[in-house]
Amino acid sequence: MKYIEILNNGKNFLKKNKIENPILDSELLLSKALNKSREEILLNSNHILKKQEINRFNNYLLRRKYNEPIAYILGFKYFWKYKFITNKSVLIPRPDTELIVEECLKYLPNNKSKKILDIGTGSGCIIISILQERSKCTATALDLSNKALKVAKSNAKLHQLENKINFINIDIDKYNSSNYDLIISNPPYINNIDISRLDDDIKFHEPKIALSGGCDGFRDIKKVIINSKKLLKRNGKLIIEIGSKQKNQSLKILNENGFYINKISKDLSGRDRCIISTKL
Repeated sequence: MKYIEILNNGKNFLKKNKIENPILDSELLLSKALNKSREEILLNSNHILKKQEINRFNNYLLRRKYNEPIAYILGFKYFWKYKFITNKSVLIPRPDTELIVEECLKYLPNNKSKKILDIGTGSGCIIISILQERSKCTATALDLSNKALKVAKSNAKLHQLENKINFINIDIDKYNSSNYDLIISNPPYINNIDISRLDDDIKFHEPKIALSGGCDGFRDIKKVIINSKKLLKRNGKLIIEIGSKQKNQSLKILNENGFYINKISKDLSGRDRCIISTKL
């Protein structure tokens, strides 16, 4: 069977099973099965596949049929300017979260060494992207999940930053080291009702621990803010991602804990997504 034929079969199979982006997904899965770039496959569409390559591709198609996210099947996802290892132990990096990186870089001078804390690092994509741009900074990255930290450490090694980041398996409530210039966090912030309404790709495959913010969605946002008050230097910055309808309550919690609000950034869809604040 030729590349062009199997791509067409894959597209039709995914389309029939109501998978979004069937053409792109089919191309990406064949790229994975053959260990070749999409461009190489499309430029050589008349090449013939071996039997084991066809079997591999069909196996990936089945996984996608059952809504396994493409990033988990491929084993990687691009975020900011970089490639990150991903698996079911970590939340898939999302374009909206690049806002945190963008805002952080504005407050981190290129030539200065700043101390950064990443609360709930997951794949490590945020802190690694920041340190790639600000080589004099150092960081500590916390996560409750040992499996997530394993992925984050692999990503740090991939980007040759393992000596710049101290990874710790701990709850933020039990962490005491202070004097940070900047704290960043993309905490779980989806409430229990909305969790059940998520797309199947997310609901059945991404780690609940990285999604669920408790009954009201504010359990972890509160924890991050309250602890950041103790861990930040005076005039240190807290940059946190929130849900699109969580602005007012988040601002209230920040104000109650002695933070000045610098800015609220909107995501690619124009929704409130990131709060930049300063410890007074």
